[in-house]
Amino acid sequence: MRDLINKDITSDISGDARLALDLALTVRHDGGIADDLTDTAGLTTWVRAHRDTLPVADGFVADETALSAVRELRAAVRTLFARAVRPGEPSAADAARLLPLAEALRRLNEAAARTPTVPVLDWADDAEPVVRHRGVRGEAEIVALLAQAAVAFLAGADRERLRACHAPRCVRYFLKEHPRQEWCRPSCGNRARVARHHERHKQAS
Repeated sequence: MRDLINKDITSDISGDARLALDLALTVRHDGGIADDLTDTAGLTTWVRAHRDTLPVADGFVADETALSAVRELRAAVRTLFARAVRPGEPSAADAARLLPLAEALRRLNEAAARTPTVPVLDWADDAEPVVRHRGVRGEAEIVALLAQAAVAFLAGADRERLRACHAPRCVRYFLKEHPRQEWCRPSCGNRARVARHHERHKQAS
Protein backbone atom coordinates (compact mmCIF):
# COMPACT_ATOMS: atom_id res chain seq x y z
CA MET A 1 0.00 0.00 0.00
CA ARG A 2 1.63 3.19 -1.15
CA ASP A 3 0.55 5.56 1.60
CA LEU A 4 1.01 3.69 4.86
CA ILE A 5 2.52 5.67 7.69
CA ASN A 6 6.31 5.53 7.83
CA LYS A 7 6.78 3.46 10.97
CA ASP A 8 10.39 4.58 11.42
CA ILE A 9 9.22 8.19 11.72
CA THR A 10 6.15 7.48 13.87
CA SER A 11 7.46 4.67 16.06
CA ASP A 12 6.32 6.52 19.18
CA ILE A 13 2.60 6.53 18.34
CA SER A 14 0.11 3.92 19.44
CA GLY A 15 -1.18 1.12 17.25
CA ASP A 16 -4.63 2.70 17.41
CA ALA A 17 -3.32 6.04 16.14
CA ARG A 18 -1.38 4.36 13.35
CA LEU A 19 -4.39 2.31 12.27
CA ALA A 20 -6.79 5.28 12.33
CA LEU A 21 -4.36 7.43 10.35
CA ASP A 22 -3.68 4.68 7.84
CA LEU A 23 -7.43 4.34 7.24
CA ALA A 24 -7.65 8.08 6.58
CA LEU A 25 -4.63 7.88 4.27
CA THR A 26 -6.42 5.55 1.88
CA VAL A 27 -7.61 8.85 0.40
CA ARG A 28 -4.51 10.36 -1.18
CA HIS A 29 -3.24 12.47 -4.07
CA ASP A 30 -1.88 10.84 -7.22
CA GLY A 31 -2.24 13.55 -9.86
CA GLY A 32 -5.77 13.99 -8.49
CA ILE A 33 -7.67 12.66 -5.51
CA ALA A 34 -7.10 8.89 -5.42
CA ASP A 35 -8.78 6.21 -3.33
CA ASP A 36 -7.21 2.89 -2.33
CA LEU A 37 -10.59 1.47 -1.32
CA THR A 38 -12.53 1.66 -4.55
CA ASP A 39 -13.15 -2.10 -4.71
CA THR A 40 -12.98 -5.26 -2.63
CA ALA A 41 -9.49 -6.10 -3.91
CA GLY A 42 -8.22 -2.77 -2.59
CA LEU A 43 -9.72 -3.35 0.85
CA THR A 44 -8.38 -6.90 0.97
CA THR A 45 -4.87 -5.67 0.15
CA TRP A 46 -5.06 -2.86 2.69
CA VAL A 47 -6.26 -5.08 5.54
CA ARG A 48 -3.64 -7.74 4.82
CA ALA A 49 -0.94 -5.05 4.95
CA HIS A 50 -1.89 -4.45 8.61
CA ARG A 51 -1.12 -7.84 10.12
CA ASP A 52 0.69 -6.13 13.02
CA THR A 53 -2.39 -4.16 14.11
CA LEU A 54 -5.36 -6.16 12.80
CA PRO A 55 -5.64 -9.70 14.20
CA VAL A 56 -8.16 -10.60 11.46
CA ALA A 57 -5.80 -9.63 8.61
CA ASP A 58 -4.48 -13.08 7.75
CA GLY A 59 -6.79 -14.73 5.27
CA PHE A 60 -9.12 -11.72 5.13
CA VAL A 61 -11.08 -11.40 1.89
CA ALA A 62 -13.34 -8.37 1.57
CA ASP A 63 -16.84 -8.49 0.15
CA GLU A 64 -19.09 -5.64 -0.93
CA THR A 65 -20.72 -5.41 2.50
CA ALA A 66 -17.38 -4.96 4.24
CA LEU A 67 -16.20 -2.47 1.61
CA SER A 68 -19.30 -0.31 2.01
CA ALA A 69 -19.05 -0.39 5.80
CA VAL A 70 -15.35 0.55 5.85
CA ARG A 71 -15.87 3.37 3.36
CA GLU A 72 -18.74 4.76 5.46
CA LEU A 73 -16.54 4.53 8.55
CA ARG A 74 -13.67 6.29 6.78
CA ALA A 75 -15.94 9.22 5.88
CA ALA A 76 -16.85 9.53 9.55
CA VAL A 77 -13.22 9.32 10.66
CA ARG A 78 -12.08 11.99 8.20
CA THR A 79 -14.93 14.26 9.32
CA LEU A 80 -13.84 13.87 12.93
CA PHE A 81 -10.21 14.44 11.92
CA ALA A 82 -11.34 17.72 10.35
CA ARG A 83 -12.92 18.69 13.64
CA ALA A 84 -9.82 17.65 15.58
CA VAL A 85 -7.52 19.99 13.59
CA ARG A 86 -9.69 23.08 14.11
CA PRO A 87 -9.15 26.01 14.03
CA GLY A 88 -6.90 24.82 11.22
CA GLU A 89 -8.41 23.95 7.86
CA PRO A 90 -9.31 20.33 7.05
CA SER A 91 -7.62 18.33 4.32
CA ALA A 92 -8.37 19.67 0.84
CA ALA A 93 -9.95 16.30 0.03
CA ASP A 94 -12.63 16.85 2.67
CA ALA A 95 -13.44 20.54 2.49
CA ALA A 96 -16.60 20.07 0.41
CA ARG A 97 -17.81 16.68 1.62
CA LEU A 98 -17.68 16.56 5.40
CA LEU A 99 -20.51 14.77 7.16
CA PRO A 100 -22.62 16.53 9.77
CA LEU A 101 -20.90 15.99 13.12
CA ALA A 102 -23.81 14.05 14.61
CA GLU A 103 -23.84 11.69 11.62
CA ALA A 104 -20.08 11.12 11.86
CA LEU A 105 -20.33 10.31 15.56
CA ARG A 106 -23.28 7.98 14.97
CA ARG A 107 -21.44 6.06 12.25
CA LEU A 108 -18.29 5.74 14.34
CA ASN A 109 -20.02 4.62 17.52
CA GLU A 110 -22.34 2.19 15.76
CA ALA A 111 -19.41 0.66 13.89
CA ALA A 112 -17.42 0.29 17.12
CA ALA A 113 -20.32 -1.67 18.63
CA ARG A 114 -20.55 -4.16 15.74
CA THR A 115 -18.17 -6.79 17.09
CA PRO A 116 -20.24 -10.01 17.18
CA THR A 117 -19.72 -12.31 20.15
CA VAL A 118 -20.69 -15.84 21.11
CA PRO A 119 -20.96 -17.36 24.60
CA VAL A 120 -18.08 -19.70 25.46
CA LEU A 121 -18.11 -21.99 28.50
CA ASP A 122 -14.99 -21.94 30.67
CA TRP A 123 -14.85 -24.53 33.47
CA ALA A 124 -11.61 -24.99 35.38
CA ASP A 125 -11.03 -28.02 37.63
CA ASP A 126 -11.27 -26.04 40.86
CA ALA A 127 -13.91 -23.46 39.91
CA GLU A 128 -17.52 -23.03 38.94
CA PRO A 129 -18.35 -22.87 35.22
CA VAL A 130 -18.14 -19.37 33.77
CA VAL A 131 -19.61 -18.06 30.53
CA ARG A 132 -17.35 -15.68 28.64
CA HIS A 133 -17.98 -13.86 25.38
CA ARG A 134 -15.58 -14.26 22.48
CA GLY A 135 -15.49 -12.25 19.28
CA VAL A 136 -16.47 -13.91 16.04
CA ARG A 137 -14.43 -13.28 12.92
CA GLY A 138 -16.15 -11.65 9.97
CA GLU A 139 -16.69 -8.39 8.14
CA ALA A 140 -18.44 -6.88 11.16
CA GLU A 141 -15.34 -7.48 13.24
CA ILE A 142 -12.98 -5.68 10.84
CA VAL A 143 -15.21 -2.59 10.82
CA ALA A 144 -15.52 -2.69 14.61
CA LEU A 145 -11.75 -2.99 15.08
CA LEU A 146 -11.11 0.00 12.83
CA ALA A 147 -13.80 2.05 14.58
CA GLN A 148 -12.49 1.15 18.03
CA ALA A 149 -9.00 2.22 16.98
CA ALA A 150 -10.38 5.56 15.77
CA VAL A 151 -12.30 6.07 19.02
CA ALA A 152 -9.16 5.39 21.06
CA PHE A 153 -7.08 7.74 18.93
CA LEU A 154 -9.59 10.59 18.95
CA ALA A 155 -10.04 10.33 22.72
CA GLY A 156 -6.30 10.07 23.38
CA ALA A 157 -3.33 12.39 23.70
CA ASP A 158 -2.06 11.79 20.15
CA ARG A 159 -5.08 13.67 18.79
CA GLU A 160 -3.50 16.96 19.90
CA ARG A 161 -0.71 16.42 17.35
CA LEU A 162 -3.05 15.77 14.42
CA ARG A 163 -2.71 18.20 11.51
CA ALA A 164 -3.82 18.42 7.87
CA CYS A 165 -1.01 18.91 5.37
CA HIS A 166 -1.70 21.88 3.09
CA ALA A 167 1.19 21.49 0.70
CA PRO A 168 0.23 21.63 -2.98
CA ARG A 169 -1.36 18.35 -4.13
CA CYS A 170 -1.36 16.82 -0.64
CA VAL A 171 -4.51 15.64 1.13
CA ARG A 172 -2.91 13.77 4.03
CA TYR A 173 -3.41 14.06 7.77
CA PHE A 174 -0.34 13.55 9.95
CA LEU A 175 0.94 13.75 13.52
CA LYS A 176 3.38 16.55 14.30
CA GLU A 177 6.74 15.15 15.37
CA HIS A 178 8.17 18.50 16.50
CA PRO A 179 6.74 21.99 17.19
CA ARG A 180 7.91 23.59 13.92
CA GLN A 181 6.65 20.83 11.62
CA GLU A 182 4.23 22.17 9.00
CA TRP A 183 4.17 19.36 6.43
CA CYS A 184 3.56 15.64 6.55
CA ARG A 185 6.92 14.83 4.91
CA PRO A 186 9.93 16.66 3.45
CA SER A 187 8.74 16.39 -0.16
CA CYS A 188 5.61 18.34 0.77
CA GLY A 189 7.71 21.03 2.40
CA ASN A 190 9.80 21.31 -0.74
CA ARG A 191 6.70 21.69 -2.93
CA ALA A 192 5.24 24.32 -0.60
CA ARG A 193 8.46 26.36 -0.64
CA VAL A 194 8.68 26.17 -4.45
CA ALA A 195 5.03 27.26 -4.73
CA ARG A 196 5.64 30.22 -2.40
CA HIS A 197 8.75 31.20 -4.38
CA HIS A 198 6.81 31.14 -7.66
CA GLU A 199 3.97 33.13 -6.13
CA ARG A 200 6.37 35.85 -4.86
CA HIS A 201 7.98 36.16 -8.28
CA LYS A 202 4.56 36.28 -9.96
CA GLN A 203 3.43 39.11 -7.70
CA ALA A 204 6.68 41.01 -8.22
CA SER A 205 6.52 40.82 -12.02
